[in-house]
Amino acid sequence: MSMANKVLLIYTGGTIGMNRNPKTGALEPFDFEHLLVNVPELREFELVIDTYQFDPPIDSSDMTPARWTELSHVITDHYLDYDGFVVLHGTDTMAYTASALSYMLENLTRPVIFTGSQLPIGQLRTDGKENLITSIEIAAAKDETGHALVPEVGIYFNGHLLRGNRTTKQSAEEFNAFESFNYPHLVDAGVNITYHTDRILTPKWDKPMKPHFRLDNNVIIFSLFPGIREDLVRHIIATPNLKSIVMRTFGSGNAPQLPWVLQALREATRNGKVVINISQCMQGMVEMGRYDTGYQLQEAGVISGYDSTVESAVTKLMFLQSHYQDPEQVRELMRQSIRGEISVN
Repeated sequence: MSMANKVLLIYTGGTIGMNRNPKTGALEPFDFEHLLVNVPELREFELVIDTYQFDPPIDSSDMTPARWTELSHVITDHYLDYDGFVVLHGTDTMAYTASALSYMLENLTRPVIFTGSQLPIGQLRTDGKENLITSIEIAAAKDETGHALVPEVGIYFNGHLLRGNRTTKQSAEEFNAFESFNYPHLVDAGVNITYHTDRILTPKWDKPMKPHFRLDNNVIIFSLFPGIREDLVRHIIATPNLKSIVMRTFGSGNAPQLPWVLQALREATRNGKVVINISQCMQGMVEMGRYDTGYQLQEAGVISGYDSTVESAVTKLMFLQSHYQDPEQVRELMRQSIRGEISVN
């Protein structure tokens, strides 16, 4: 008899673990042990499911890099004791956390599956049960050689497992809250669970997972829009500790052809700031050579973010600038896919 697979369920907070306060009607976290009461199906798994709870649980709007470090520590400390990990997390910042964790857990050989719900697990129409049950099943799934089927940081929601650092929250209302617009689903769970193995990263199985605990959040995201003001942009760029900027541009990576825009970006690059060009469109790729406006940004030293999400770009910058002092090194690695986060040849 082989040993039963073990999964660690980590509750950080979020709607899935909420109860309605009878007095105020507001949602508040419940003690995690109640989960088994609400989801008796978990007892039917031929698995050992242990739980770890952030105390106190946090609303995902209050998520911080310090919490990402804490999560990285929890997974690292228990890494060899479990076959997989399921992280329950609020949906609002789940894509940021999943992206950050993908960078912090290098050469991941076990699944780290993020999930949650749009309705609390105790409610009749909750989407939490299916999300939780299938996430646990995926986290424990192995191939015939005993390797994890999905050695990735993923987000499982509404029948689909998505690569964490490719995912964006698309709806506050629908059960289908997440999509990875520029990368196909890793797993589709209908009547059967279909693993698309050709889309899943392959780690070096013979090497250990290498955890990282440092992040440097001296980064800002700003969106261009018609009528953007020079004094405000210059003010942002001149911020003393700022190391990098995620600039959300139009279409395939275009910006207004105002001389001051290019001049300000050129100055930023010259001062060692890394500027990444990410499209405001949900889908598609930044192609800076496609139109003259994009080409001029390239000339000003702006780096293409390719088809990266904003969440992935900002967390990748935090990760890289905590490791490399030299902005050129950061630029170089932003152009490469280090965890399957961008489509580059």
